[in-house]
Amino acid sequence: MNVRTPDPNPGWLSEEDLYEARRRLPMVYVEAIPVRLDALGYVDEVGLLLQANEQGEMVRTFVSGRVMYRETIRAALLRHLEKDLGPLALPQLAPSPLPFTIAEYFPSPSETGLTDDRQHAVALAYLIPVTGECNPRQDALELSWMTPSEALSPTIQAEFSGGRADLLRQALAHAGWAR
Repeated sequence: MNVRTPDPNPGWLSEEDLYEARRRLPMVYVEAIPVRLDALGYVDEVGLLLQANEQGEMVRTFVSGRVMYRETIRAALLRHLEKDLGPLALPQLAPSPLPFTIAEYFPSPSETGLTDDRQHAVALAYLIPVTGECNPRQDALELSWMTPSEALSPTIQAEFSGGRADLLRQALAHAGWAR
């Protein structure tokens, strides 16, 4: 059962070609963790998506998607943020967006702790402040805004799959949130 929303603009590969490419090449992705900032620029809230995985289980995740052929990283981030959070999210990209980490996903367990059953993927991971109204779209069922403490609680951390809980901890540490 495939619960993912088909990409209305799949870019340069058909579904069959994408399947074959994923078997042979690392795919490039962007991942964005939406945040709301307080008046001093500190992370006040973290936006986590809730969606069903291939097995029908509910999991927490981030805005994520492939970078298409001839697409800039900035354009890919904006496209996926709008696709997942809606056109009124108003993401605030930095003039020179730098990822807080580069995540490597493998189809089987590895030293990175990150897995994606479909492929070997390299994801540039970002914390992106949003100031507008967010309404989850596509395959996300809801967007939950949580304090960093709530997002790092064992209950919420257990709702992530593929090692993404570690990625959230890295993101918040990068933002100076280490309480």
